[in-house]
Amino acid sequence: MSIPDPASEPQGAGHDSLREALAQGNASLARITPILTHLLATPDHSLFSDEIVARVRGMCHHLAWQVLRAQAEAAGQSERETFVERHGEALAEHFVGRPALLAHCHSLAIEWQLAEALEVRSGIDPVLSPLVQELIAHDDDGVSGAAMAALTAQARFAQTQRRMELPLSELPGDLLHDLLVGWREFSNQLRSDAMMRAETKLRSSFDEGAGRLSLLARVVTGMGAAGARALDIDRAGVALFLTALATRSGQSRTAAVLSTNNRQTARLALGLRAAGLSGEEAERQVLRINPQAEPPAEAVTIDPDDARRLIADTPLTEVD
Repeated sequence: MSIPDPASEPQGAGHDSLREALAQGNASLARITPILTHLLATPDHSLFSDEIVARVRGMCHHLAWQVLRAQAEAAGQSERETFVERHGEALAEHFVGRPALLAHCHSLAIEWQLAEALEVRSGIDPVLSPLVQELIAHDDDGVSGAAMAALTAQARFAQTQRRMELPLSELPGDLLHDLLVGWREFSNQLRSDAMMRAETKLRSSFDEGAGRLSLLARVVTGMGAAGARALDIDRAGVALFLTALATRSGQSRTAAVLSTNNRQTARLALGLRAAGLSGEEAERQVLRINPQAEPPAEAVTIDPDDARRLIADTPLTEVD
């Protein structure tokens, strides 16, 4: 009997059980947007977390209010708040129908929920983590400056999440564009001079690099090879941990956030392995996030390169 040569097998062969686990997780996550859309349009929230639904709704409303205030200001209206109140609810509901925008708001709500849960359970500060403190005191002005800017942005994030708000300045650039396109659609393409002036001002004043997500990414990138230290959620805190997980595993940040759900244990473990953690450390991080989780044995023993290939082969196309 001839013995199969492992080197002759195609790269990425095997790991069928993990592929199936990822596929099942993807199918579950694919239902998020339609479920959220339905719940945000009806008063019955029994099938979804009331807190998450309320937070997502609040963020969509806040985005609508900001756009309408800009329009009222550009039009020189004296009763700006009346104008916003008159159209705000309908525009917010229109934004709920933008899948990418809805997925982003949902991921922010999930991130904040995790941060609050870990603060209660493990004493992890949702704003100032030990690693961020250490980086602020770094001898390199670039590193310390980036860490301080990220800390300030994270403090703002905490405040706005508690108020269930989302400033336009914190949107990724592609989502700001998507939101403005949605605004045009809401207005039936009847773009007044005031609308055009408002849109021009919103676009010209937007600086994606000053947003929280960009600042966190700059911190992780600036750490270089030492960025693996941000994969310890106790030391890095939730925000920096999620950014490092996304950056080092090749996933979108939204996908990284959703992998912390207790039904996405396989993807979380694979992401941590793909990001460079040992199997033992990957399992420890999974359990810090979900103490009742049972990560698949193969997910924590898989080769990091194979983990990266599996994640690339089964992306969360609904949210990436």
